[in-house]
Amino acid sequence: MPLTDTTIRNAKPTEKPVRIFDGGGLYAEISPAGGKLWRLKYRIDGKEKLLALGMYPDVGLKDARERRDEARKLLANGVDPGAHRKAQKAAKAERSANSFEVICREWLEQRKDTVEPSQHVKTLARMENDVFPWLGAKAIAEITSPDVLGVLRRIDERGARYTAHRVRSEISRAFRYAIATGRADRDPCPDLKGAIPAPKAEHFAAITTPTEVAELLRAIDGFRGTFVVKSALLLAPLLFVRPGELRSAEWSGFDLDKAEWRYLVTKTKSEHLVPLASQAVAILRELHELTGNRRYVFPGRDPHKAMSEAAINAALRRMGYDTKTEITGHGFRAMARTILHEELHIKPEVIEHQLAHQVPDALGTAYNRTKFLKERQTMMQQWADYLGKLKVGAEVIPLNGQAA
Repeated sequence: MPLTDTTIRNAKPTEKPVRIFDGGGLYAEISPAGGKLWRLKYRIDGKEKLLALGMYPDVGLKDARERRDEARKLLANGVDPGAHRKAQKAAKAERSANSFEVICREWLEQRKDTVEPSQHVKTLARMENDVFPWLGAKAIAEITSPDVLGVLRRIDERGARYTAHRVRSEISRAFRYAIATGRADRDPCPDLKGAIPAPKAEHFAAITTPTEVAELLRAIDGFRGTFVVKSALLLAPLLFVRPGELRSAEWSGFDLDKAEWRYLVTKTKSEHLVPLASQAVAILRELHELTGNRRYVFPGRDPHKAMSEAAINAALRRMGYDTKTEITGHGFRAMARTILHEELHIKPEVIEHQLAHQVPDALGTAYNRTKFLKERQTMMQQWADYLGKLKVGAEVIPLNGQAA
């Protein structure tokens, strides 16, 4: 007789497993411990086999019958339902192993040692917040351009257009990694060129007029924060390197006797040399008394780590500056580029080399850290002297904009 739900529910365990049959090979097996497992007995190629269909009551009588009927349809077509299930599980496991999230995390981990720690953290956060919830579980080879576009539009619609473009680039790089490792055939991201409008150009806030620079320098002199942060503030306009390169500077790169700082530019992976003006050397020698026995010139709260990337901007805000509209740690570069050219009439190519920008010459040769070295040494000292005069108000700025 076919089973009823009441029969199954009231079935009691005994010392040995008990089977109660429903028909068509389906039965419930009650274990001595009281568990009730649905099983299907079937024959294929002359062999009798069993297929587990789930536990009762998680799988009710109706669901168990439906699973039995699905299995019998496979048998009618010559397919072993047990082997079919194993193939499905294997395919699911393969899809999971080749999911976008698994491969993207693998790519991020693989490049971790070649990017700034903060960049790794930010990229991972963007993926976890904006990409993985929608694409993470999908097999990377099955992701289409519309799938990616849906992710980008969600980001763009919340007003983060720049982030949307950045995420498209990062998704594309994850796909290229998948292609290189044999787990995808193509990158769908190039198909989306123009699908999200280009973001408006954003420039780092910077102070570029001599009178305002003078006020800023005096404000830095009056800063009442820690000695390490104040030293970084004093050096930022003198050196005008990228904020991340300044805060993560290591003493091993400095030769104060030669008045030089050498380091690897993270953006271009090229060696860079910064000639140090006498004013910068004096600040560094004083700071060396405090942090010279450590790795980092500007250690953070944890002495084994560099100063926080937010420290300079936080200090500028404490001094009353708006880091969105007036000046940021990165803005010292624009300050130097503008005034060196417009007020001190330094050749643009010399300035660009000191900014560690890739500047091909007439022969197409890329950036060389020693090129214009004598000119740059002179420029850096001239720049430091100029800032010193601005700070004390001794530099006269005529109406025609020429420094006297």
